Parts: sequence; structure tokens; C-alpha cells
Amino acid sequence: MSFPASARTMSFIITRDRERAKKFYSEVLGFTQTGEDPFAVVFDLNGVMLRITPIKDHQPSPHTVLGWEVGDIEAEVKALTARGVTFQKYEGFEMSELGIWTAPDGKARVAWFLDPDGNNLSLAQF
Repeated sequence: MSFPASARTMSFIITRDRERAKKFYSEVLGFTQTGEDPFAVVFDLNGVMLRITPIKDHQPSPHTVLGWEVGDIEAEVKALTARGVTFQKYEGFEMSELGIWTAPDGKARVAWFLDPDGNNLSLAQF
């Protein structure tokens, strides 16, 4: 038995502050809110449902929990920076001034940033 082909992907992000997360994902990242219920704020991430669920004592993972593949990572980093996003610079990674890391094989380029709850998000260009 294989996984149902009709099953739609959805993603979850945890927040300590629903209103702050709602503002970040709508106003800063520009995603459309499609719903809200007692359990989550719902966004459309270009065809993938994101449910942002409040949990009072959430502690974010240091690893990437959500990312987007983009066609021009430099342009996207500059656009998000202009909207107030700060890109992470990690010790031990050679990163550009914009905060973009290039994989040793030169094929992948990645930039990481945090949402207001410290959830690690990324942009990648392959």
C-alpha cells in the first residue's frame, strides 16, 4: 500500500504569540491568511497549508523547520532584509555579506532567518 496520491501536504509552526506570528507571516513574508480557529491561524504557502499553533512554553528547534526554494536568493534576501528580516550568520560557515552560505560543491546556496518565536526558516537556491 502506498501513500494516497490525493493527500495534500500541510506544515505546522508553533508560536508563543499568535498575533505576533500572524503579523510576521502575513505582513513580513506576505502569505495570505485563509482561516483561523481556536487551534491555529492558517496560511496558504503557495498551495501548501501552514497551521500556526500557539503553545505557551514552545522552545524552537535550532534546525530549519520550514524553507522555500527560490530562483534568485540574493534578490529575495535583499527584499526580506528591507522588510526587517535579519539573516543568521553561523560560525564555521563561510557566508556572504548578505548571510548566504554556498555549499562546498557550489550548487546549493542557503540563507537562514528566524521568525518571531525563533523558528529557523530558510531560503535556498539550487
